[in-house]
Amino acid sequence: MAQSLKGYIVDVVAATRRHPEVALGISPRGALGLMRAARARAASVGRDYIVPDDLKSLALPVLEHRLMLTPDAQIRGVDREAVLQSVLNSVPVPTAR
Repeated sequence: MAQSLKGYIVDVVAATRRHPEVALGISPRGALGLMRAARARAASVGRDYIVPDDLKSLALPVLEHRLMLTPDAQIRGVDREAVLQSVLNSVPVPTAR
């Protein structure tokens, strides 16, 4: 896995911890889960490398259930999927050199 993609995972995880509607963000174990899932996805399509789209497509199913929203956000009916999607949209995706 490219170092830039590892950095992207760390940035996404850190962004969940800073989000105002999140009480408990993604843990290091969640980050490792995303990395493992991306490796498996890449291998399943015959690649020996991960691309940013692997991470973005797997982020919701791998990470969403790991977010704990603040009580205020829960009362307002905020959706964990929407919060995670806003985090993904706010973190720049690494590009090729």
